[in-house]
Amino acid sequence: MKKFFATLKNIWMIEDLRMKILITVGFAAIYRFGSFVVLPGINPNQLVALREQTSEGLMSLLNMFSGGAFSNASIFALGIMPYITASIVIQLLAVAVPYFQKMQREGESGRRKINQYTRYLTIFILLFQAPGYLVNLKNMSGGALAPSIPGGWTMFMISSTIILAAGSMFILWLGERITDKGIGNGVSMIIMLGIIARLPQAFGQEAVSRLNNLNGGGLVMFLIELVILFLVVMAAIMLTQATRKVPVQYAKRVVGGQQIGGARQYLPLKLFAANVMPIIFAQAIMFLPITLLQAFSDGQNPSAVLMALSDHRSWAYNIVFALLIITFTYLYTAITMNPVQMAEDIKRNNGFIPGVRPGKDTADYIDDVMSHIMLPGSLFLAFIACMPAFAGLLNVQPEFAQFFGGTSLLILVGVVLDTLQQVESHLLMRHYDGLLESGRIRGRGGVSAY
Repeated sequence: MKKFFATLKNIWMIEDLRMKILITVGFAAIYRFGSFVVLPGINPNQLVALREQTSEGLMSLLNMFSGGAFSNASIFALGIMPYITASIVIQLLAVAVPYFQKMQREGESGRRKINQYTRYLTIFILLFQAPGYLVNLKNMSGGALAPSIPGGWTMFMISSTIILAAGSMFILWLGERITDKGIGNGVSMIIMLGIIARLPQAFGQEAVSRLNNLNGGGLVMFLIELVILFLVVMAAIMLTQATRKVPVQYAKRVVGGQQIGGARQYLPLKLFAANVMPIIFAQAIMFLPITLLQAFSDGQNPSAVLMALSDHRSWAYNIVFALLIITFTYLYTAITMNPVQMAEDIKRNNGFIPGVRPGKDTADYIDDVMSHIMLPGSLFLAFIACMPAFAGLLNVQPEFAQFFGGTSLLILVGVVLDTLQQVESHLLMRHYDGLLESGRIRGRGGVSAY
């Protein structure tokens, strides 16, 4: 405990780090405040049916990502997920379309162009997703829509679509400001805030349910759930930091009459090279059935296929979800980690992998190692993403079940580790002790923070 308070004091003494943390907290407060600002023309006291709809199934997960804004009919109801969907499309185009491949190779200018296209696509997606949300709101709102809206339903649709689109773009702006001025990755932080905002309520519902013996098991079963949750979290932390180290030998060089180099170092290849992004991408795709149901269902006879793909406990949903995660793991790793470039960097620095020729053979060796570790990594991601469905079979409350794995758990673990790694980097640069006595925090990159 003394070490903990000493670390907090050191963090507060570093002016730059203190300002970054305060800016992050300030932007987070703005985001949470906006989650409770209801669309004009909506009576928030009449949203009982919408809240019941988002209390379970895939709708509950979408509501959790938005921090409850979805069920509140808030100006932030659509959250950051349209931007994530647009990012998926642009990254797929970067693999298949030469024009986007060329932009990726243009460095910073190419990155700015890609970000611009991603924003345009986000707005395009919002112009379709927002009306779908509003149609569902009309079907589920009962008396929530005020009858005296000027211009009637048409004007409400137009104005609310603009407000919802502007709200999502404002959230994206907040995320970018957190990345530039605050601590951590802004978009990931926004997603984490939405998730963690639902944790106290989900925990309380599960505790009341078990202690009142509504779901059976009582206090003993609730304690078992907490132990299982703790073990899953620890497993996720250890496995997200797991790496396969490839030895790299550097040749000796003569500089100023002295021999330098010759040391053996290790190239860390991560078991989860794509981090949590495959699950986020797959989850964004799985939200499409909900959008289609909202836009085209009459509320009485929805499509059986869409219903199955909208139920996170169904076999159809989990099989498709797992396959998407495995696919995106390979795809995202191929985009972010280029074995040819890694081999060229090793050769440029007079290094080589013992027993492997420099150049193409080194690239093939790295690619082979990555292929071997990607398969178990993608399978584990798929398994942990489907764990909430298994928790639901044990009568765990739907909202609390989302924290037994899946997107929620891995995002929380990943974002917290990355943020703590950045905090520790600031401490170490100013010669303060790190956050842990046992060693330095390793983020999802699998490399110690220095």
